[in-house]
Amino acid sequence: MSERKPYIIEGETGDWEVVMGMEVHAQVASNAKLFSGAPTAFGADPNCNVSLVDAAMPGMLPVINKGCVEQAVRTGLGLNAKINLWSRFDRKNYFYPDLPQGYQISQYQFPIVGEGEIEVELDDETNFVVGIERLHLEQDAGKSIHDLDPNATYVDLNRSGVALMEIVSMPHLRSPQEAAAYLRKLRAIVVALGTSDGDMEKGNLRADVNVSVCPVGNYDKFIETGDFSYLGTRREIKNMNSFRFIMQAIEYEANNQVERLERGEKIDQETILFDTTTGETRSMRSKEDAHDYRYFPDPDLLPLEIEQAWVDEIKATLPELPDEKKARFMSEYGLTPYDASVLASDYEKADYFEAVAKGRDGKMAVNWVANELFGRLNKEDLTIGESPVSAAHLGELLDLIKSGEISGKIAKTVFDKVWAGEGSPAEIVDKEGLKQVSDTGAIEKIVDDIIAANPKQVEQVQAQKAEGHAKPKALGWFVGQVMKASQGKANPQAVNEILKNKLEL
Repeated sequence: MSERKPYIIEGETGDWEVVMGMEVHAQVASNAKLFSGAPTAFGADPNCNVSLVDAAMPGMLPVINKGCVEQAVRTGLGLNAKINLWSRFDRKNYFYPDLPQGYQISQYQFPIVGEGEIEVELDDETNFVVGIERLHLEQDAGKSIHDLDPNATYVDLNRSGVALMEIVSMPHLRSPQEAAAYLRKLRAIVVALGTSDGDMEKGNLRADVNVSVCPVGNYDKFIETGDFSYLGTRREIKNMNSFRFIMQAIEYEANNQVERLERGEKIDQETILFDTTTGETRSMRSKEDAHDYRYFPDPDLLPLEIEQAWVDEIKATLPELPDEKKARFMSEYGLTPYDASVLASDYEKADYFEAVAKGRDGKMAVNWVANELFGRLNKEDLTIGESPVSAAHLGELLDLIKSGEISGKIAKTVFDKVWAGEGSPAEIVDKEGLKQVSDTGAIEKIVDDIIAANPKQVEQVQAQKAEGHAKPKALGWFVGQVMKASQGKANPQAVNEILKNKLEL
């Protein structure tokens, strides 16, 4: 277990530390929108998934989608958070062309989910806890399109009214790496729960990152007292949907704030954007406070009241979450904490691994899945769902290794051929004649021929033996020659045993 390492910036006037909180918007997995029956399918033609409610036609009243409420409760339970049996929807007033009502229906003072926490792990196995301040439901806005006409902006209302869960963290994040790890963990939880697909490319999971800097030591004072004045003025990096860009944006913004403070400038609370081409942040607008939105209870919606019995029913149906899966992978398959964590954080990878490992050696399975398969997928920029090698075929390959039909080296050749679509492992082994030679008589003949043809190497082995070497280095040369002569098909264990006997080792 490594010690937690905050991101420290060395300045001319002293050292500074970075403090962050995150507001994550996760699109609720639902076939209908939050307050209408309009579909939510991605990729529809503009303005096709729009009801009269979404378009804010006069006299149209919102009706709450119970399924979206259930998904919010399920997520809250997965975050170890308090479920509020009484909550309320408010109107958050602001104007955008793609917000037809002129306000957003959201939750402010009384959210459906209260405080919770999740434990996060970095690659170096450092663990830290991030507090969840709240989770509330709200409707998404539409989309303004600026690149279809140089003189006009088009509006697509397909996303208008789509249900979002806004998950607000406490300012407990201390480095760019922690911010990315937290978002990965949060994504893994909602995907495992089935409450959001977490697809960042489609915008179904996006994060606003609040970044501030303060003199080293102030964060500890904030934790002790709860006094936010110890922290610096925050600037909110809006709509981030890439782990890599989140880390880049935080690093640039934090260093920029330190430089400005040391020049005597004042940091204003603003909303900013990260330009991925320049690697810099730029101001978008001044950051509004709650009073700027003029929140008030939505008069068209009654308070939301749910029963504890219903919450208990939902809790009883929760699936295995990443932390539970990690612990099971370690105990059931003997995986290291790192390997178990990597697999448990992605349900598709976890399912693939379990299909390969079931009834087989867990450590052998994770070596092939994590090293050979994931390495190849990363190299060719493919997802686990796009893998040309199915879990069934990889499991079959491991069975061939275990039975002794092929060696580990030949298995890599077979893996490449399965990847290329040349057939199943068993078919390829039979077709290519790749079965491992375990016939000791055949191997012994090859060994005898090589020993007879290489007396100098035999002398080297004997000399190294006389010097007290239990495993003479020259023995490896003989093993290599035998494997070469057998085209890699000789059973390595049998080769070593026969060589040791012939060379009297």
